[in-house]
Amino acid sequence: MPLVDIQVIEGVFDADQKRRMIEEVTETMVGIEGEAMRGVTWVRLQEIASGEWAIGGKPMTAADVKGAQKRPA
Repeated sequence: MPLVDIQVIEGVFDADQKRRMIEEVTETMVGIEGEAMRGVTWVRLQEIASGEWAIGGKPMTAADVKGAQKRPA
């Protein structure tokens, strides 16, 4: 039985986005493994408190991530 962990910074994604992550990751795993695995495919979404996740030694906050999402590619 697969277990997929998704870790995100708290306050970045709303409830609908988190639900979609869980549903779409499940669908991806079922697409790879087959429909029989749907009932035993676990997806856990864990939220890490804003400021308790760091990249390159710099704590990241929800505001940092939201600001990065708005920047043009």
